[in-house]
Amino acid sequence: MTTSRKHHNFVAEPMGEKPVGSLAGIGEVLGKKVEERGFDKAYVVLGQFLVLKKDDMCGANAKQSRDCFGCLREWCDAFL
Repeated sequence: MTTSRKHHNFVAEPMGEKPVGSLAGIGEVLGKKVEERGFDKAYVVLGQFLVLKKDDMCGANAKQSRDCFGCLREWCDAFL
């Protein structure tokens, strides 16, 4: 599996206050849907990911879900 520049940029440093749109797999349209559900920061998505491990809450398609999951998993491996 190849990863995007967005993925590389995200996992290269601590998460801090990065917006949800900085996650691989979350573009402008999906980012707005996720933000409307209260997930405005990447760390909020990470918290949900760690608690539930679900991808059906925001209408992400399979590729978006895989990309976001891979991004968060690699970040966790590097920083947790």
